[in-house]
Amino acid sequence: MNIDRIDLNLLVYLDALLRERNVTKAANQLGLSQPAMSNGLRRLRDLFGDPLLVRTSDGMTPTERANELQPQVRDVLARIEKAVQPNTPFDPSTSDRIFRIVSSDYSESTLMPSLLKRLRNEAPDVRLDLMPPSDATFEDVEQGKIDMVINRFDSMPQSFHQKTVWKDSFSCLISTKNPILDHFDLDSYAAAKHVWVSKTGWGVGVGVNPHDVQRLGWVDAALNRLNRKRRITVFTRHYQAAMLLAERKDLIVTLPSKAARMMRNNPNIVIKSPPFDIPPFELKMAWSPLLQHSPAHRWMRQLVMEVAQQVDETS
Repeated sequence: MNIDRIDLNLLVYLDALLRERNVTKAANQLGLSQPAMSNGLRRLRDLFGDPLLVRTSDGMTPTERANELQPQVRDVLARIEKAVQPNTPFDPSTSDRIFRIVSSDYSESTLMPSLLKRLRNEAPDVRLDLMPPSDATFEDVEQGKIDMVINRFDSMPQSFHQKTVWKDSFSCLISTKNPILDHFDLDSYAAAKHVWVSKTGWGVGVGVNPHDVQRLGWVDAALNRLNRKRRITVFTRHYQAAMLLAERKDLIVTLPSKAARMMRNNPNIVIKSPPFDIPPFELKMAWSPLLQHSPAHRWMRQLVMEVAQQVDETS
């Protein structure tokens, strides 16, 4: 098959169809009519000799061949986009661009203040639209609607580019009036009352099941390996709220160390190492291959990494 006989617009259609898994939604995204997109799907099926999308009880489901094609098509389109983009340098000092960043509460608390300080000095008109994970989907990131995600991940789409921002351990925040300080060990930790703080996953959150240890996160998974549990009395998704609750004399807050050290000047709180081993985790930055070669995006990624290194060295 000669490439000069192939309508390369079909690859754009295929990319949209595999992302949306819906002919009407794919057509709307590309500004086409539904019949035009249906015709495009028919031509794609003829081109590849495969149905590509099959209607099932879950909707339009990609075939094995379609799943193989998706990362290849995305890579081809990203390269074409790079080739046709004007080679104009990005000037942060004059730009008023908005960068949309999905950021966990943890990374907002620890990284963003320093990032905003750098922006004020180097790019005073650049703006950040910080969004919680519940306000976006992986599809939004993949389509380039979101510039980047800064979060902890159990998994992410293989097509994403990613970089480790830093690694962090865990610490405990305890009130100076909490009697547990006189005998802080694994037994007293397990018997005490605790604040759970986290926000994992994407989409609208649901209530926490305290018996589902694996979904509670790193702290409870580490305890579970020792056949121990902690008594969680408060569940929150906000680190600032959790840190304030640490001033109560009957509560312990276990959270990432960089967040905990934000309270090091609080005279009412002591920072202690947990009385058991909790494996460190990685904070990652992830972005769409569609933005990989954007000069503005490259600048922002570099700035995030520079700021992260400074925070990592001083916290």
